[in-house]
Amino acid sequence: MSNVFEFVAESRGQSGKSAARRSRRQGNVPAVIYGGPNGPQMLVLNHNEVIKHLDHEAVYSHVLDITVDGKTEKAILKGVQRHPARVQILHLDFFRVNMSESVKVHVPLHFINEATSIGGKKGGIATHSMADVEVSCLPAALPEYIEVDLAGMDIGDTIHLSNVVLPAGIEIVILAQGPEHDLPVASMMASKASKDDAAEVAE
Repeated sequence: MSNVFEFVAESRGQSGKSAARRSRRQGNVPAVIYGGPNGPQMLVLNHNEVIKHLDHEAVYSHVLDITVDGKTEKAILKGVQRHPARVQILHLDFFRVNMSESVKVHVPLHFINEATSIGGKKGGIATHSMADVEVSCLPAALPEYIEVDLAGMDIGDTIHLSNVVLPAGIEIVILAQGPEHDLPVASMMASKASKDDAAEVAE
């Protein structure tokens, strides 16, 4: 993992909606960190610093350093509550991780080689059925993203979850529930232009 994200927080003694609203008025973000042998701890973070971190896609699938009152813990970001109408983070949920125990995290999918794929050269267009996938792995093996290579796709082809090449030590959570959960990830469809070209050839 090339990026290291550190969220610097202070412990927040009070819980409840009124304390959270007060934190927001002061330009901060209320948060909670939970999991592991320690109980939940209420936190407060600087809103501007949080916004800078959340601008990076990788922060959602990385093990993070959460420094609270000078003490650092490892955690993953489990939840982000955003304001529906303006750029404001309302609340964050962090989950403590043990580096020797598996975690489940949603990791973004990056689709590559669409234009140079078999179908792409014929004018086909790839449609993506999902933008991320939940994986299980040890924290140290957590990937920033998973590549889905479309190079071999022809028009009419579909890539399913079981076709995705995974980094070592990574498992897709939903596949463990049975073959009926082998969902489509991407399909190569004929564009209107390629359909028109095929019709002209047929005539």
